[in-house]
Amino acid sequence: MAFKVDLYLDARLSKTIELEYPVTIKEIVSSERLTPFQTISFKLNNKFVNSSKLIVEDSTLVCVGFKSTEGFRIYQDSTIFIMAKAFYKLYNKSMRLVVEHSIGDGIFCEAFGDEEFTEKDLQAVKSEMLKIVEKELYVEEIEMGLEEAKNIFIKQGRNDVVRNLHYNHKGFVPVFRCGGYYDYFIRQLCDNTGLIRDFELNINPPGFVIRYPNKRTGKIKEEFNYPKKLFQVHQEADKWLNIFDVHNVSDVNDKIEHFDIQNVILVEEALHEKKIVNFAKEITDKGNVRAVFIAGPSSSGKTTFAKRLSTQLHVNGLVPLILGMDDYFLPRTHTPLNKKGEPDFESITAIDLPYFNEHLSALLQGKEIDLPKYNFLSGTREKTNTLLQMKENNILIVEGIHCLNELVSEAIPKEQKVLVYISCLNQLNIDDHNRITTTYFRKLRRIVRDNNFRGYTAEMTLERWPAITEGENKNIFPFQENADIMFNSGLTYEVNVLKKHVLPLLYRISKYSPIYCEAQKMIFLVEHMLDIPDDMVPSNSLLREFIGGSIFKY
Repeated sequence: MAFKVDLYLDARLSKTIELEYPVTIKEIVSSERLTPFQTISFKLNNKFVNSSKLIVEDSTLVCVGFKSTEGFRIYQDSTIFIMAKAFYKLYNKSMRLVVEHSIGDGIFCEAFGDEEFTEKDLQAVKSEMLKIVEKELYVEEIEMGLEEAKNIFIKQGRNDVVRNLHYNHKGFVPVFRCGGYYDYFIRQLCDNTGLIRDFELNINPPGFVIRYPNKRTGKIKEEFNYPKKLFQVHQEADKWLNIFDVHNVSDVNDKIEHFDIQNVILVEEALHEKKIVNFAKEITDKGNVRAVFIAGPSSSGKTTFAKRLSTQLHVNGLVPLILGMDDYFLPRTHTPLNKKGEPDFESITAIDLPYFNEHLSALLQGKEIDLPKYNFLSGTREKTNTLLQMKENNILIVEGIHCLNELVSEAIPKEQKVLVYISCLNQLNIDDHNRITTTYFRKLRRIVRDNNFRGYTAEMTLERWPAITEGENKNIFPFQENADIMFNSGLTYEVNVLKKHVLPLLYRISKYSPIYCEAQKMIFLVEHMLDIPDDMVPSNSLLREFIGGSIFKY
């Protein structure tokens, strides 16, 4: 009986294929001559499947490509899987591989063992990885009973996985198998090692970086330049985890089960406050700082951070004045357009920079300005008849996505301003090989906040996320190393708090939604955590910006 398959390359419909008999996905890929960059993974009727899956009825087949956000993430995790397999082959249980956080165009990892991990070791790992790639080995996803999985991972020396199985109440666990090697991943992997054709390993003490091709060019840059300031913040966060004795999700769950989580919360919140106090002192001690500019990606907690910093500056004798960059948008009729012909509010050219800098200069000269207010309904800037003037003990606090771009503050001499970068830089892992990306942390925060305060569903938030990311990649991340101060707003315990808020919202997303697979992976992630009640979160915590109940007014 004839049937049809709508073939998509990522989100774009390529063609409709008419078939007379059942065929595998692999056969379709071969007949259509699709390249590995176009076929990292597959979704059949909105569910991930492997290439051996037989299609027998009218279906929608999506070939997830390397250049898509989803495909790039699969490429990353599949490369890590191959690296972990290589480690196991070379060192068995004598060397522990820990995948930690993204940095530059790669991911920072550490290897722990009785002997120092050297450049020679790293090259041996790369050589073994290349052998695995060349063999084009099949990677199979299987569901396994808890006891069987426990025995396998004990045999492989993976106590980090075994500890998580204690909190699995489903009775089974999804596992990836390649030959005699088993591993656990919360996200999808390629089903063939031969699809991972390009990667690089670079020593970067105290560990190394596994690097990936650029999504746009498909090539790895010859020279590895990593953001040094951001790396230092990540390393500091790792030291914090040592203070809490918490590195993986199971460690947090153990603290909850043994009624010790309140101490973790208090210490972590105290560390946040200590950092903010030190920032305020650093700014005050300079003596001539007139303005602080705060930038960071979506859901980093910029607003609460700005208010807490303002409080500490006030303690030091400085009276902060708030200047909102959003009120300096150009009239909507003059807003630049993006490639789709839509207003690009994320672009720096959407801000009336000459007018903004005119006001900055006037304030620094002790002149009065009439604060504008942008009317987002009419798309026009209005007068408020609210006068603002800086006195000797005043300091400006400016928050906005472009605040690290020198064009925003060119009216202020460098010695009279401080640039702050804030982001949620998570160090907590599911286990040694499963990092929780900072993007996931921010998505969970945003889903909860959008639902609580903006009336958006989880589906609406996730559908808008690619546009948010595109704006951040253009307007925030390239300028992060310009910052004088960096603050990590991540809280080790936060997903345990967000769980009760976010799961019901994710469960509502239909299996027919284009972001259904993403929602399911987020559910899978969050289900690893035990719950922490909201009333254990301090009222001045950055987390309150998302769950509500903050002592600050927004």
